[in-house]
Amino acid sequence: MGYKNLQEFISLLEKEGELKRITEPVSPYLEITEITDRICKKGGPALLFTNVVGHDMPVLMNAFGSYRRMCLALQVSNFEEIGKDILTFLEAEAPDTLIKKLKMIPKLKRLADMFPKMVGKAPCQEVVIKDNIDLRRLPALHCWPKDGGPFITLPLVFTKHPETGVRNCGMYRIQVFDAATTGMHWHTHKGGAQHYRVAEKRGQRLEAAVAIGADPATTYAATAPLPEDIDEMVFSGFLRSEPVELAQCLTIDQQVPAEAQIILEGYVEPGERRVEGPFGDHTGYYSLADKYPVFHVTCITHRKDAVYPATIVGRPPMEDCYMAKATERIFLPLIKKQLPEIVDMNLPLEGVFHNLAFISIDKRYPGHARKVMHALWGMGQMMFTKIIAIFDREVDVQDLSQVLWRIGNNVDPRRDTVITDGPVDALDHASPLPHYGGKMGIDATRKWPEEGFERDWPEVIEMDEAVKKKIDAIWGKLGL
Repeated sequence: MGYKNLQEFISLLEKEGELKRITEPVSPYLEITEITDRICKKGGPALLFTNVVGHDMPVLMNAFGSYRRMCLALQVSNFEEIGKDILTFLEAEAPDTLIKKLKMIPKLKRLADMFPKMVGKAPCQEVVIKDNIDLRRLPALHCWPKDGGPFITLPLVFTKHPETGVRNCGMYRIQVFDAATTGMHWHTHKGGAQHYRVAEKRGQRLEAAVAIGADPATTYAATAPLPEDIDEMVFSGFLRSEPVELAQCLTIDQQVPAEAQIILEGYVEPGERRVEGPFGDHTGYYSLADKYPVFHVTCITHRKDAVYPATIVGRPPMEDCYMAKATERIFLPLIKKQLPEIVDMNLPLEGVFHNLAFISIDKRYPGHARKVMHALWGMGQMMFTKIIAIFDREVDVQDLSQVLWRIGNNVDPRRDTVITDGPVDALDHASPLPHYGGKMGIDATRKWPEEGFERDWPEVIEMDEAVKKKIDAIWGKLGL
């Protein structure tokens, strides 16, 4: 069963030696970032700052900042387990015998447990503030020196499609402007931005709620690249193996995780924009200031024992890198379901999600590598990937040394590179235009005669197997 709330996860992290309490007085203005950045770069533990200058709430940082903590957050021994579970559901056959029907019972129960359920009494509403709202009471971090202000960096933003009522929950950074307004950093490609566009065309206000500090699976679900109109709360229920409990907001028609730490209720007006940013982003550069919609807060509710979770982003490796690697492993089986020739995929940390993808394939025909790269560019958020390199199946794409060696030896730049144009991530600062730019595909596979290669492809140097076995047998005696 999933963690009931963030407090349960913190307790487990502490029990497992994965959390360090910081009792020294530390400011949310730059100081928490500097400490956390040093810990991220050395692969250190989660941090719970219990003495935050000017604030009562403790601040939790780096809770997802390692492979082990991400596995603990999702309650698996490795991320592949989740991907296999998803495929099991997708590939389930209609039972035609009693035995098959009996085997389906656990799956049907888990399916029923995926859907969220409403509760009347919610810990996230133990304290209610409708008058004298002041967002500055939250220990929102001013992360980097040239940031436009303090930012809420782990928000779950809930909206509903104005026409269909379908819920979306995404993670979009929120700059605190003043006591009752924030920016709403909706990238044009995201679900929340689409809801706002529809509302704006209709000339109507879009209600929104922000949950801070849900249970770990629900927080992760808000970042997952799900197909449009797939409810993130259903996906969280799948990850948790039990329903997400939701509570009705007090001033708007939205439902939010009942066990969250803090809830901001409010709305976004059509046509209203305000300059948001700059912000030190996951690219390792500041994303530029730009005009974004404005979120007006009508009510703040929170737990009496609320903990404020946050994250910082910047030059990798950072906490968000491990969340991204979880996504890579969880969704790889779904990608392979559509492209079964794919053997493995690596979105390296240095590529900050959307810059680099290394793919190994079972090459079956001429031009196969190009077919795969174009297919990936047409698949969900893989459309943002700037550089895709394709390798033969025996190449370990998780080994960057091997990847670079193969690119250097297998690629003729004139013949084996593909340059095209398409959508790019909103944070891509190198593209000539916002949201649109160039992409490169690299075919690093062995070239076939049918692909115009008229020479003999050389063999990779390998030692004789008999010699390797003989040396293995005497290796311990060599003292090496």
